[in-house]
Amino acid sequence: MALPVHIIFWVAFGLLIPGMSLGGEYSERPEREKVIANAVEQGVDREWAAALLDQAERKQSILDAISRPAEKTKPWYDYRKIFLTDKRAQEGVVFLQQHAETLAEVSDKTGVPASVITAIIGVETFYGRITGSYRVVDALATLAFDYPKRSPFFTRELENFLVLAYESGKDPLTLKGSYAGAMGYGQFMPSSYRAYAVDHDGDGLVDIWTNADDAIASVANYFLRHGWQSGAEVIVPANYDGVSSELFEGGLKPKMTVGELAEQGFAPRSSTDVSLMATPLRLEGEEGYEYWLCLDNFYVITRYNHSAMYALSVWQLSQEIESLAAGD
Repeated sequence: MALPVHIIFWVAFGLLIPGMSLGGEYSERPEREKVIANAVEQGVDREWAAALLDQAERKQSILDAISRPAEKTKPWYDYRKIFLTDKRAQEGVVFLQQHAETLAEVSDKTGVPASVITAIIGVETFYGRITGSYRVVDALATLAFDYPKRSPFFTRELENFLVLAYESGKDPLTLKGSYAGAMGYGQFMPSSYRAYAVDHDGDGLVDIWTNADDAIASVANYFLRHGWQSGAEVIVPANYDGVSSELFEGGLKPKMTVGELAEQGFAPRSSTDVSLMATPLRLEGEEGYEYWLCLDNFYVITRYNHSAMYALSVWQLSQEIESLAAGD
């Protein structure tokens, strides 16, 4: 007896596994239909999308992980120790050397320093070694359907994942990432993959999972598209002789000039263009507060991860990698 057309379709795309039921944990959830409908509007086959979501599995370990206190709740002097280690800096030099040609080419094209691209990948996945072991479809379905606090965000990411998996032709059940669904060397969410990932080597595939060249170019493109200014300063040490905490409550985006901040007692410790836009930053160091003027390029780093401590870790790691590579 011939197989029904829809079964042949699922088999062809690797979505029917022997012994596995077509009805999954999320098959009856009403929210699932909206996800499928939105994916279909973007060109995804309805039966393909339904079959994939039928195989999504709820993972309690994902819900446990996302509910744990975030690293950003640590004080700066503890947070920086996670990423600014001798080993991470040394391995950054190795990555820099191994991919020197691609990093140089991408840096010349985008203006994003090779050390910054390397530091992002170093902080995110220890240079591609720790990219996550969860199936992306499980992570995103679990958080979209069973984590109400951020369900809208993860629902959109699940929809984007369906589209990227369908368009790429990759087996969606083999694509793995973090417990939050972040993927590849640079831990792109599906929406970021669709918006910023690029095929650097021209092989017709945008592969941020196993192709370091594509991953490097994708990270740089993310920075470029978010406003990275080639050759511009990133962050400047500062002194503060005021007492008000309100100065530090304006968010990450620069809203005042260096000169305006200086008039309020927040002044750079080195010669700096007073017309530059900056955000004042105060972090808790081991010997008291550290003060910084965060310029536009620093804000670009925070667009990758909305945390000033994350951005400063990336920047300081990039500087350490540069110093080690130069033999300083």
